[in-house]
Amino acid sequence: MKKEILIGFLIGIAANFIGLYLYIFFFLEYDFETSIQFSRANDTIGNLIALGAILNLVAFFLLLKKGQLYRARGVVFATIVAAIIILISKF
Repeated sequence: MKKEILIGFLIGIAANFIGLYLYIFFFLEYDFETSIQFSRANDTIGNLIALGAILNLVAFFLLLKKGQLYRARGVVFATIVAAIIILISKF
């Protein structure tokens, strides 16, 4: 059970980073590193993390559809961790 939640957490973190990268690649005019530095300088890194977390929805519902409830819980936990990071970055 704990192993399945950990796997789901890692899936959620990976989905968040992939979503972040895809958003930067398709919608921003700079490369990944420059975009991250620019968003940190302008205090908008939380917004980028939140947009990257949208891909967690896809991972969550795919895992639910496959009946892997503990992995889906791990994805929810990863999303909560991302929300806490966003909250910390705002203050």
